[in-house]
Amino acid sequence: MRKLTVVGGGSTYTPELVDGIAAGRSSVDVDEIVLVDPDTDRLATVGSFCSRLLERAGHPARIRTTTSLADGAEGASAVLLQLRVGGQVARHSDETFPLDCGCVGQETTGAGGLAKALRTVPVVLDIARRVREVAGEDTWLVNFTNPVGIVTRALLNEGHRAVGLCNVAIGLQRLFAELLRVDTGAVRLEHVGLNHLSWERRVLVEGAEGATDRLPELLAEHGPRLAEHVGTPLGWLRRLGMVPSYYLRYFYAHDEVVRTQRTERPRAEVVSEVEAELLKIYADPAVVTKPAQLARRGGAYYSEAAVRLVHALTGDGAAEEHVVNVRNERTMPFLPEDAVIEVPSVVDGKGARPLPVRPVPPLLSGLISQVTSYEQLALEAALHGGRDRVADALLAHPLIGQYEYADALAGTLVRVNAPFLPWARR
Repeated sequence: MRKLTVVGGGSTYTPELVDGIAAGRSSVDVDEIVLVDPDTDRLATVGSFCSRLLERAGHPARIRTTTSLADGAEGASAVLLQLRVGGQVARHSDETFPLDCGCVGQETTGAGGLAKALRTVPVVLDIARRVREVAGEDTWLVNFTNPVGIVTRALLNEGHRAVGLCNVAIGLQRLFAELLRVDTGAVRLEHVGLNHLSWERRVLVEGAEGATDRLPELLAEHGPRLAEHVGTPLGWLRRLGMVPSYYLRYFYAHDEVVRTQRTERPRAEVVSEVEAELLKIYADPAVVTKPAQLARRGGAYYSEAAVRLVHALTGDGAAEEHVVNVRNERTMPFLPEDAVIEVPSVVDGKGARPLPVRPVPPLLSGLISQVTSYEQLALEAALHGGRDRVADALLAHPLIGQYEYADALAGTLVRVNAPFLPWARR
């Protein structure tokens, strides 16, 4: 018998999660799912739709909604964090103000990602502290809140039982399985890096004679599809000999991305329209299945990854392998031990422990090291405030790296986000 709590339960993402739980009835032992959110209207709409999803699937769990974190978290076996401080309005700012300096506008990296971290870290730490008070020391926090690496590092530094989760790895795993025409479960990834800064170095497929690396075959036979998926030129992808995450294009094709962003609508505007459409669909009592429009919201396969991870953390079965955000310890010796990395890990009721990683070549380790240093400075700015700390973090980021830009962006960032930063209002 388990209780699962979702903080940010009014999100239009939530039905994706609940649908995954309904589909995974045999592996997820949960009888109550509590959605916590301050927005009562969204909570009522999303909660009712989620109840219909479970009822149609014949799942015995019940949905309960509440605006009280203490009520929602009490007795929970696991708490999922999927909140967005400032909503899509703040996201719009994250995606646009860096463009004034010719820098990428993105909500999880660069100046926009730092803004999100500054708004988010204090809120998540407060939530985690309150969850711990009512749910106890043994409750797991599964963090899906961006920027996942920085937020997860903050949680771990405060002593919380936390694991960070992203859908990039599972999305690529499923794509590789589709292209190779094998079951998804037969595919293991040699995934290395940080959250939103990762590469697939091998694609191991289990067969009668053990595991075989099929990545060379994928690059040779399905290169165009892979290049399109990750936004990378085909020739360069094949020369790299690895599959970078989509987010690497912000680094590898920075100027091209900026030119595109200056002519396209910000993603926040698109997502806002999709959310409004989804909420109308959810409000229709005749709708009892996940709508196709949910795929446009983003976060593909989030539910599958989250359900598997929660099962591994709260179940009594054998340890499982998952790509998650965990402490580096000594996994990558060129990083601090307290850094948070994204690698395949052994997960069970005791937590997540990173599996050994082959030596990382300089082409990857240099960028990983620099972004890790930025993340440390970003966390210090989020915890202690101060415009100079913000500027230092921006200066350390490889997408900025010039003091003129760092100072200008710091000023704009602090001014625009002042309502969410108590130290900026003093």
